Amino acid sequence: MPAKNGSGGGTRLVIVESPSKAKTIAGYLGRGYVVESSIGHIRDLPQKADDIPDEDRDKPWARLGVNVDGNFEPLYIINPDKHAQVRKLRALLKDADELYLATDEDREGEAIAWHLREVLKPKVPVHRMVFHEITPRAIQEAVANPRDLNLRLVDAQETRRILDRLYGYEVSPVLWKKVKPRLSAGRVQSVATRLVVERERERLAFTSASYWDLQALFDTGRDEVPREFTAMLTGVDGKRVAQGRDFATNGTLKSADVLHLDEAAARALAGRLAGTAYAVVSVERKPYTRKPYAPFRTTTLQQEASRKLGYSAKTTMQIAQRLYENGFITYMRTDSTTLSETAVAAARSQAIKLYGAAYVPDKPRVYASKVKNAQEAHEAIRPSGEEFRTPGETGLTGDMFRLYELIWQRTVASQMKDAVGESVTVKAGGDSSAGERVEFTASGRTITFHGFLKAYVEGADDPATDRDDSEKRLPELTEGDRLTAAELTALSHATKPPARYTEASLVKELEDREIGRPSTYASIIGTILDRGYVFKKGTALVPSFLAFAVVNLLERHFGHLVDYDFTADLEKVLDDIANDRAERVPELRRFYFGEEGDEGLKELVTDLGEIDAKEISSFPIRGTDIMIRVGRYGPYLDRDGARVNIPEDLAPDELTAEKAEELFARPSGERELGRDPVTGHLIVAKDGRYGPYVTEILPEEPAPAEGAAKRRTKKADAPKPRISSLFKTMSLDTVTLDDALKLLSLPRTVGEIDGEEVTAQNGKFGPYIKKGTDSRSLASEEELLTVTIERAKELFAQPKTRGRRAAAAPPLRELGQDPVSGKPIVVKEGRFGPYVTDGETNASLRKGDEVEQITTERAAELLADRRARGPVAKKPRTTRAAAAKTATGTKTAASAKTTKTATGTKTAASAKTTKTGTKGTKA
Repeated sequence: MPAKNGSGGGTRLVIVESPSKAKTIAGYLGRGYVVESSIGHIRDLPQKADDIPDEDRDKPWARLGVNVDGNFEPLYIINPDKHAQVRKLRALLKDADELYLATDEDREGEAIAWHLREVLKPKVPVHRMVFHEITPRAIQEAVANPRDLNLRLVDAQETRRILDRLYGYEVSPVLWKKVKPRLSAGRVQSVATRLVVERERERLAFTSASYWDLQALFDTGRDEVPREFTAMLTGVDGKRVAQGRDFATNGTLKSADVLHLDEAAARALAGRLAGTAYAVVSVERKPYTRKPYAPFRTTTLQQEASRKLGYSAKTTMQIAQRLYENGFITYMRTDSTTLSETAVAAARSQAIKLYGAAYVPDKPRVYASKVKNAQEAHEAIRPSGEEFRTPGETGLTGDMFRLYELIWQRTVASQMKDAVGESVTVKAGGDSSAGERVEFTASGRTITFHGFLKAYVEGADDPATDRDDSEKRLPELTEGDRLTAAELTALSHATKPPARYTEASLVKELEDREIGRPSTYASIIGTILDRGYVFKKGTALVPSFLAFAVVNLLERHFGHLVDYDFTADLEKVLDDIANDRAERVPELRRFYFGEEGDEGLKELVTDLGEIDAKEISSFPIRGTDIMIRVGRYGPYLDRDGARVNIPEDLAPDELTAEKAEELFARPSGERELGRDPVTGHLIVAKDGRYGPYVTEILPEEPAPAEGAAKRRTKKADAPKPRISSLFKTMSLDTVTLDDALKLLSLPRTVGEIDGEEVTAQNGKFGPYIKKGTDSRSLASEEELLTVTIERAKELFAQPKTRGRRAAAAPPLRELGQDPVSGKPIVVKEGRFGPYVTDGETNASLRKGDEVEQITTERAAELLADRRARGPVAKKPRTTRAAAAKTATGTKTAASAKTTKTATGTKTAASAKTTKTGTKGTKA
């Protein structure tokens, strides 16, 4: 688009990735600029066989899209959906005197810029324009100070893309053959899945331990506030009382040097302590200091938005992208916690203005990145501009307002003073009637100066964790002070298995292990959710049984590919390539072909004979003869040939021996009802993936006579059995042969109206009657079997009710308020199943979400995710004539495959560039 106040024939073409970014930047550039979007990547490796150019299809490496025998040269094609945009860019370039490539300043952005240059083949000067915030000053400075393409960053991105292609295209077919068709493996997604599976294995192996202790409410007897305080029993006769940390995962004590109290012992001790006089044994005071949190980087923003706002990592990045492109925050994909001098000054100025000079230190705070191999020299995520706008000054609303507010608060707080106070530990002792010496301990904290906590307090993954600004005041006590136990209560506790990962904690784990790039975590988590390897229960990430089978195979036969250190080392290799410390081809050769006795990927996927498909997809249930098996149509239980399906939303650690027996005790997966008196076919009731149903068993075709040619029948021509789902009012264990025959008669012909046949049938929106193209809903499924032609005439005589004119069903559940809209959230039943709504936004419940158990926080997360995706684009209606014309039309030149020309391919000579990365074209 032309820049604001510019002429349509601008002489400088600026290309960015997104239309919204183009619109914002165009408003900051003067006359003579045209700003256009590439709409993301314009070139990539072929996604399907039809994308491969004709001249390359017969080559052995064509399926991979990478010439593994020719220095791993990639085969790039223009994305099929980008031909029109490329034509538009070429047309704009014809009228331009200069080209500015203004894609993001990271490896992905550098690669997009390089692909644009290779495809557009500009004959005018080319400049690389970079910035980390979209403000008038930043854009003007970027235009005035362009640089050359950094080919080392391009090499690093290309190496990552090739690694991911080789891994996915070589390992995924193994999963298809040995586990289930249409599965996918990925260099980082498989490791992330393994982390979630390993956590569930820990939960499965976990044995809970029970322990008891005593809680005392002590009274000082003085007229002061506070006068009373609670303390926990910590020792008896010098022996420490066992707490949760003292038990191993198998439920046994780690050491015999602690006292394990059970219920009887705890209550008996409480009885012996009745009337005991207590005294303060010691008072320990320590200064409390809490330093501000560093400004946000990508991962910490995702974690905190998950904790405080209930956003998924994907939702957070979508909202942050919009904030960046509209000029509200700096670039949101960053490993850095550094703030520029301008940003530091803006944060300090705002802190002084809002909280006073006493809350701002004399010298600016400097934060060093905790991330090893931080990718590029970006700033932390912060409000954009030389002066920060308060959230109220932005004019933002909804999710964008809330995320901006979070970023603004964190940035301002990062330049404020420490919070200081005092921590106090009090120990009180006394003697039981049996002469036992007991010790109780209480801890308190007071904050004397809140400092940065006035502006911002970080959330925690564990809701039981005290916030940094929480205080617990104890009475003023000194050693020897007398105390009375106003109450003494025996408390029961049980050790808990390790918590499942949430999106926030999985992001933290991946970053701590240096697996993948922080900028990709949102898409990685989205992928393992979409692929069915993981589903959500509340905010917890639960692995499916399918994930267990996939990880089992990968660990046994591709162990180093899902090894955490190996995956982290690959990221270091990419960093080395970006920093001119390693070369692309040798690293790819080592990964694919192996070296010095180490197997490469190619050798690993060659011999699959030793992989026992049944074994890797089978898991025993501890203490039983029952096996969990993962089949092509989902997981099931197997005991001596007897099978029963496992509910899709059942978490692995919930499938105990008792639960398995319960599933087997349910009505059998197949029950014979009798024979159809007309056809003689056996009628059976079954429990399938989509619920109970009835069907008929067709007789097998007789074998051909000896010597006769075997007749080949197409699958489509083979006779198919009748099948019908049970009504909602029916159950598998009570359905009769008569019921089944009625169900199998559907759809049922009711009669004729005005010469048109009327049928009664069941559809995805419920039971209805149909006459030509007209239809009317029925009140219940039972009416399918009883509706008469007279009743049908009455229904068709009535106006058709649809949408909002139909009576609204009452909500299934009422939850709390949505934090964004402030409106109450309810759970409703819809055409496609239950969903949550605040009256403005609707979001379907997902796998693992149950109507009875869904929380307000989970509902708010679903609504936030739905808002971030934006409205669903309606597909344009196409007439049959137009569709036929398109189907028979010839392929235009624009849709022809892009061949790999000399300028579109890197040669070995160009692989090595200088450390400055300012060489010319990458040819």
